[in-house]
Amino acid sequence: MLNKILTIFECSRIYSLPMTIMSWLVIFIFGLLDSGNILYGFFALFGICFAHLAANVLDDYFDYKSLIKQVNFDKKEYLQNTQKTKCRPLIAGVVTEPEIILLALVYLVLAGLIGLFLFLKCGTPVFYFAAAGGVITLIYSFLSKIKLSEVAVALAYGPILYGGVYYVMTKTLSWETFILALPTMFVTVILLYIHTIMDYDFDIKEGHLTIANSFDSQLDALIVLKILLISAYVAPILICIFDISDWQVLLVYLTIPLGVDLYKSLEEFSLAPESVPAKKWYHFPMENMKRIKQMGAESFMIRMYQSRNLMIYFSVLLCVGLILANL
Repeated sequence: MLNKILTIFECSRIYSLPMTIMSWLVIFIFGLLDSGNILYGFFALFGICFAHLAANVLDDYFDYKSLIKQVNFDKKEYLQNTQKTKCRPLIAGVVTEPEIILLALVYLVLAGLIGLFLFLKCGTPVFYFAAAGGVITLIYSFLSKIKLSEVAVALAYGPILYGGVYYVMTKTLSWETFILALPTMFVTVILLYIHTIMDYDFDIKEGHLTIANSFDSQLDALIVLKILLISAYVAPILICIFDISDWQVLLVYLTIPLGVDLYKSLEEFSLAPESVPAKKWYHFPMENMKRIKQMGAESFMIRMYQSRNLMIYFSVLLCVGLILANL
């Protein structure tokens, strides 16, 4: 039973949920400060999480179907590659295609039921936010193959998530939520983008067109990472300029060392993919490192942790800033 649950977690890529939870937390705090409905805010969180997991499962399923159609696809070689984490249960035969489809359907039904409940309780705008999120969930795998995965994530974790959560909590549509969404939207896109930088060669081999592999090299692709990092730290200023909150939101600047380290780490990876970045005290948590070392996946996973933790710390400090500004 435990093994089955762990397999479901792996197929769902449950480790990616912090990006959803932390983005939700920022707008939840903002809605709470505007006397929003706490219960509906949590219902929205569960609905968004189920939609996120459905997107993960469907993305892996369609990637799997694409991989096995390739004439030169070698299952053994793929499974030995510690950097390639997608589709593993399917390729290894741990789960079957019908089981994966069923898992995706379960997540979609749960998300749909929560969306229906919030629609009945809060009104028509819920339908539009849910429909937009649903479309991205269903076509994300296709979008990721035509250089639009970053756009899809930006929309899902920006205006759709922020606008939708704030609406169900307050029954109000507010342009302020779209400005507030920008900082965490950028750091969430960064998490996806560094994955595509590190998968540069693999994506080209597998026929995935990404923004990163549009450049001549991984090193050249870092210009986009630099733009995203700068944008993430400029965006909080807009929150102050538009009087959405006060200067306390600039607490996110405490994470600048993590942003600089992340950029340098990817620069090092572009020159030496097997290099393992130096771990500093503020890079933690980095769980399961013993297993990761055994797998030989340190180079890849430490950098993913760096990006994930940047997103977590950034979001927490933004929440703290919003609360302090309201005191």
